[in-house]
Amino acid sequence: MALRTHYIIGRKPVLEAIKSGAEIERIYIVRGNKGGIIIDIFREAKKRNIKVNEVPQQKIQQYSKSENSQGVVALKSSFNYSGLEEILVPVKKKKDSNPDYKPLLLILEQIQDTHNTGAILRTAEAAGVDGIIITKHNSAPINATVEKTSAGAVSHLKIHQANNLVNTLKVLKDEGFWIFGSTLGGSKPMYELDFNLPAAVIVGNEEKGIRKLTADNCDFLINIPMTGKIQSLNVSVAAGVLLYEVIRQRRG
Repeated sequence: MALRTHYIIGRKPVLEAIKSGAEIERIYIVRGNKGGIIIDIFREAKKRNIKVNEVPQQKIQQYSKSENSQGVVALKSSFNYSGLEEILVPVKKKKDSNPDYKPLLLILEQIQDTHNTGAILRTAEAAGVDGIIITKHNSAPINATVEKTSAGAVSHLKIHQANNLVNTLKVLKDEGFWIFGSTLGGSKPMYELDFNLPAAVIVGNEEKGIRKLTADNCDFLINIPMTGKIQSLNVSVAAGVLLYEVIRQRRG
């Protein structure tokens, strides 16, 4: 099946995509655009024999539409998801070389807002997660908005698209992972859980959270303690809080 072309929009996302070895067909830069990152884009593109065209602003707007392009757009084949083994095999190698290594996965169940997805991926990459799993149905696609919002993090992450999340969780359990589902009902504050073990953390849909079937297949249900009047956080903020609690405990 032929791959569709989509666009990476913005200076930083384009530069990170080039550095990651992404299959970029062509880069468009507004004529006369200057700056340190622009110089880096030209240099890195030349290393990888990627053609760069300097074009009028109007051409950039054709590709970026309502997005703020910062004068840079790259054309790339549609996003290639990783197989689950592409995430698990490197994890096994790390554990073989360091028995104390505790892998960390992040699972996004039916996150539908592309800006939320991009923000979560940016935080996940900064937190050093070993891989991302997203659900195939009712989830935001990995598109130009996600790549731009992630500030290029998409290019440095292994992202698997799960057709059946429950089956995927069973595979992860067989591989030694403990599953932590973030939900309000029947859960414990995250500070009461021990994350010093191979962990896969699930965050759910912006309105509904994780599904009951998913919760039933978790080893632990966790929540972020709230002391104010509002009892929930934006999902991208919640994901960041949970990931950095894992890191805090492991470094503690």
